[in-house]
Amino acid sequence: MDGDLPFYATRSAPGEFRVEIWVQPGASKSSLAGEYQGRLKIRVAAPANDNKANKALIAYFAALLGIRQSQIELASGHAARKKTLLVRAGDSLPWPQATDGGR
Repeated sequence: MDGDLPFYATRSAPGEFRVEIWVQPGASKSSLAGEYQGRLKIRVAAPANDNKANKALIAYFAALLGIRQSQIELASGHAARKKTLLVRAGDSLPWPQATDGGR
């Protein structure tokens, strides 16, 4: 059910979701950081150069959801803090809450 989705995720197709993220690169460790501008804010422990922050974001979010990194694609925001991820992983995912603090 779409009503069960968190504020930052929308269903784009069966088993496929668009996830709106605000990334803060260069953190001391990767963690959830609440909500920012209607997006899930994630701090990543990687610099914002050479695609390192994007790779760290995908690795961290895949670990949170318990899925493979290959099931997540960076759809937009390759060189920006505002990013959209495309998650292809079925309909039942353990969506993290903005207040999970890196659960």
